[in-house]
Amino acid sequence: MIAHAQQLTRRPVKSRSTAPAKRPLSAKAKARQLEILRERRKQLFSREIDYIPCRQFLKADAERLASDPPVEAGMPLDSSGGTAPAGLTPYLASLYQTRLLTKDEEQFYFRRMNWLKFRAATVRGRLDKKRATLRQIEQIEGWLTEAETVKAILITSNLRLVVSIAKKFVDPSNSFEELVSEGNVALMRAVEKFNFALGNRFSTYATYAIQRHFFRVSQKSRQLRSRFVPTEETLKDRAEEPSLHEYLSSEQIAELKQLFDKFLSDLEPREKQIVVARFGFDGKPPRTFRELGTEMGVCKERIRQIQTRAMDKLRDMAAEVKLEQTVDNWL
Repeated sequence: MIAHAQQLTRRPVKSRSTAPAKRPLSAKAKARQLEILRERRKQLFSREIDYIPCRQFLKADAERLASDPPVEAGMPLDSSGGTAPAGLTPYLASLYQTRLLTKDEEQFYFRRMNWLKFRAATVRGRLDKKRATLRQIEQIEGWLTEAETVKAILITSNLRLVVSIAKKFVDPSNSFEELVSEGNVALMRAVEKFNFALGNRFSTYATYAIQRHFFRVSQKSRQLRSRFVPTEETLKDRAEEPSLHEYLSSEQIAELKQLFDKFLSDLEPREKQIVVARFGFDGKPPRTFRELGTEMGVCKERIRQIQTRAMDKLRDMAAEVKLEQTVDNWL
């Protein structure tokens, strides 16, 4: 046995294969990597992270509560929601293939979404803006990406609610299809603003938010209808009223045009393109969401979202320079 052991010890040991050494990066490649890292840092720290605060997030078992789904939870977007009513378009019929979430599932997904954002915001707040590593950045971005995925689950499982409410607001000025599109935008905002910690069902909160949005849409439609399709009586009254040009000088009108051109130039290229086309500022007839979507290669819902974002920016710009007060002083 000893001799056998000695023979084993005398056997030549095979050398382990070593991986080829990595070639050192060139100075140009290192500079490029550093530039990319700086840009990733800039994007991360300039990104808004909004979440609904909750006391549970400060407890020791916060991560467990936000990570363990209810026992009876199923596939979130299970295609066994039910049979769609006859006569619906393919899009509306597809909504009935997704089942509704239970109250416990709903609570879990809202908690999960906001916990991920809370965690991302908390960790980001501890980092140095100039020294954050790529690994730290990717970790935070991973949490935010998962939060967006959870948000999509909550939106998709509640799209049927928008359809049921939109049916009640259809009128000559607002088609069912346009209302569904508007309602989807309101639903997305409601998902962001819903305080799940109160224990209420999301459908109650979302119904109120969507109805309120539809009321505003209907009100705007009535105002536009009365403004651009006036009766003979209103046409007669307006003919007797002096126009705004009679109150403002040519210099003041030129100043307003210059200011508005500056507002448009501060928008992103796509935002400017959509605002100009939607309101006919290029001298052409105003284009619909569908026409612009076809022209730009995106869905009309995306066009509406970009327009909403652009209009919010324009309102902020006007408020910043106190435009309303300036015009009032001129008049």
